[in-house]
Amino acid sequence: MDQGNNSRMTQFVLHSLSGPREIQLFYFAFFTLFYSFIMLGNLLIVLTVLSEPTLHTPMYFLLINLSFIDVCLSTFATPKMIVDFLMDHKTVSFEGCMAQIFFHHVFADGEMTLLVAMAYDRYVAICQPLHYAAIMSVRKCTGLVVGSWLTGVLHSVSQLVFTVNLPFCGPNQVDSFFCDLPLVIQLACTDTYIIQILTLLDSDLIAMSSFVLLLISYTLILVTVRRRSSVGMAKARATLTAHVTVVTLFFGPCIFIYAWPFSNFPIDKFLSIFYTVFTPLLNPLIYTLRNKEVILAMQKLR
Repeated sequence: MDQGNNSRMTQFVLHSLSGPREIQLFYFAFFTLFYSFIMLGNLLIVLTVLSEPTLHTPMYFLLINLSFIDVCLSTFATPKMIVDFLMDHKTVSFEGCMAQIFFHHVFADGEMTLLVAMAYDRYVAICQPLHYAAIMSVRKCTGLVVGSWLTGVLHSVSQLVFTVNLPFCGPNQVDSFFCDLPLVIQLACTDTYIIQILTLLDSDLIAMSSFVLLLISYTLILVTVRRRSSVGMAKARATLTAHVTVVTLFFGPCIFIYAWPFSNFPIDKFLSIFYTVFTPLLNPLIYTLRNKEVILAMQKLR
């Protein structure tokens, strides 16, 4: 901390995965390999879709944007965590901490709204197939992607406004591998009850609204699929399964963590790692292994 009349926190100490030196080196190698697979897997999807004209459709346009957000979501904190495994003192500057909070919410909230856009795309394709081309135009798809990014940025700014001017002059231990907003707010040396409530309401608003829209979309799709039994519906059913799996893997940990955002449970750290490190790799696997069009396009690209 800076010493003087107005002491101010200049850095935070991060509590990443703990263990002896040998375990830390194992974590370093494991997460380095995992992060490399995330980059390669998601960038391969982007390259495959861009290089194959038959995949230039709204569904795959949204998919490559999901892959790009997954790359960003796994990058805002994972490289720092990997480097920290080699460090005795795992710290982050005040400015770096605020940056992590900002980008975490930009990418996580952007992915939530993009998943809603992908659900809407599948709803139109399955429930209104005759109007699909007219509804899911290039302009509409671009608007959905831009809207997801704007939602993430606006929500992140609204969260950061509550935090950046808080007085931090006491404990600086963050029990996570990155600066998670609820954990940082609790370190402020002032009464933060009102800010905690506002932060909770702000986070729950976007998370719950996205989740409700997803439930509505997939319920309508499921009802339509159950009424039909053609080859096209079999393909739609497989696509629907992939989407629901991705949504469950992403929203499950988020709901558990932010249902009690200011109560720190030991499992929270592992769930944070799951949806910022493991989920970005599972997404390309889920969408490619169940998608013959993408697999064929990858074979042609090879």
